[in-house]
Amino acid sequence: MALRKKKKLVSKDARRKLITAIAPKSPISEQYRTVRTNIQFSSIDNEIRTIMVTSSGPAEGKSTTVANLAVTFAQLGKKVLLVDADLRKPTVHHTFATENLFGFTTVLTKQRSLEKTVVATSESDLYILPSGPIPPNPAELLSSKSMEQFMEEAKELFDYVLFDTPPLLAVADPQIIANKCDGTILVVFSEKTEIESAKKGKELLQNAQSKLLGVVLNAKEAQKGDYYYYYGTK
Repeated sequence: MALRKKKKLVSKDARRKLITAIAPKSPISEQYRTVRTNIQFSSIDNEIRTIMVTSSGPAEGKSTTVANLAVTFAQLGKKVLLVDADLRKPTVHHTFATENLFGFTTVLTKQRSLEKTVVATSESDLYILPSGPIPPNPAELLSSKSMEQFMEEAKELFDYVLFDTPPLLAVADPQIIANKCDGTILVVFSEKTEIESAKKGKELLQNAQSKLLGVVLNAKEAQKGDYYYYYGTK
């Protein structure tokens, strides 16, 4: 099955978030590649192909993190799909400067096929699936049989599927998706995320029987000012 080949250009403002694309040799990009490598080696017996990236609260850098991780996986020559599963406040279409008329929700409601809805980006092998119209019942949609079918089809078309979700403490959506993915990354913001919130987020993931791959500490400046992202195991 052939995917859409039309390339979507990314605005200058949006590309600043995609450091792995505009400055692949930078220290920060190297840290994202470290996260990617740790994900690849996090499971010996079962390959990690579907990954959810979330945070305990809002504005902690999860969307920037998942977008850059998607770029690093695509840089391996792997076909990657970044899904905007934040059906409350979607942002992926802004990051990649594309429309949001059709997307994840239109695929789940069988209005359009996945193959015809995904959008190729200016990054080779990286495709995005915007959220689509915001539904009145996100949790019910994510819990549907259609979601299970989506997961199977996405894995047939792509080597890796990454999900950007709402914050864990805000709604139940991330727990539903976490249960369906091979693993989850939890993003915390240095000197902003409260310890109790992070612990609660981890607890919610465990309750959802999700495999927590690790934690990304966002916006942490090292002494020399070179590294801003750090990956640690749970």
